[in-house]
Formats: sequence, C-alpha cells, structure tokens
Amino acid sequence: MSAESTGQNEHYLRVFRRRFRTWRGTRPFWAGLFVLLGGFPIMYFPYANLQIGHLTLAMATTGGAGSLIIGVLLVVLGVSLWFQRHVQTFAGVAAILLALVSIPVSNLGGFVIGFLLAMVGGAMAVSWAPGKAEQTEAVTRKDDVGAVQPAAAGATNGAGGEFDDLSGTTPTNGTNGRHSAG
Repeated sequence: MSAESTGQNEHYLRVFRRRFRTWRGTRPFWAGLFVLLGGFPIMYFPYANLQIGHLTLAMATTGGAGSLIIGVLLVVLGVSLWFQRHVQTFAGVAAILLALVSIPVSNLGGFVIGFLLAMVGGAMAVSWAPGKAEQTEAVTRKDDVGAVQPAAAGATNGAGGEFDDLSGTTPTNGTNGRHSAG
C-alpha cells in the first residue's frame, strides 16, 4: 500500500458516522424516533407495577390490550418512517390519531409522556419534505461595460440554446401561456 491511497486511511467509525448522517438526512429520522419513543410509555405503563416500600401499586387498566396495540402500532409507524419514507404523511397522521386515542385508553397517553412524543413526531412526519439538491449559481453574462450581471429571464443559458424562463409562457412549451390548472 502506498501513502497516496485515499479512503483507506479513514477510521471505520468516521466512515460509519458519515454514511449514517447521509442516510438520516434523506428521511424523516427524528420524526420516526419521536413516534417510536412515544409508543414505549404508552404500552409500558398499563402493565407496570410500582413498588413503594412493601406496597405494590399496579397501573393496570381495563384498556391494557388497547394500550399494547396502540404502543406497538406507534413503534411500527416509527420504524416505517425510517425505512419507507414515502409513507410519511400517512404515518404522521396515524401517529397523531393514535396519540389522541391513547389519552382515554392508556393512562392519559402514558402519563402524557408518550402522548407528547407521538404528537410531536407525527407533526414532524407530516411536515417533513425531502431536501432539494443545491442549485448552481445563476448564469451570468457581461454587458458592454464589462460588469458581470445576472442573466435575464428568457436568456439562453448556453447549453443547447434552451431558455431559462420559468414563467411557463415561452412559445416552446406548448401551453399557450396557460398553467396546468387553467
């Protein structure tokens, strides 16, 4: 191995961290994490036994099975937000509805902890939008004086004579100035 080889000298944890950051940035990761974490207190507290000295306090309610179902569904929705990002709107709305249903069913939504986590995660999932690739700088042209100015709308960009006009009214787009809604 030579000293000039690239990529071989990086530590595997640094490579893993970079790949995880890239993966995390392409999906609603934090929304999925909040929804996932919101499911655990909702399904745990109805089955928990709290020991205070010699006194056992059982949190069991008649909705224990309902709490378990709601909690498991929230965990599944959180994981699906990570691995199937195209269902983020459905999963977000479902998480919000399940969090609201958990208030009467599961000890006030896991003593409000699970309720709040699931609500915040569901709202984050509904509002998540994939990032856009960075735009290249505007095409510039030189005028007679020599100062650089941004290119005007409709100017050719130099790549095959195409127009930069984004108004939708150019003669080559075939819509006669109408948008798709009109």
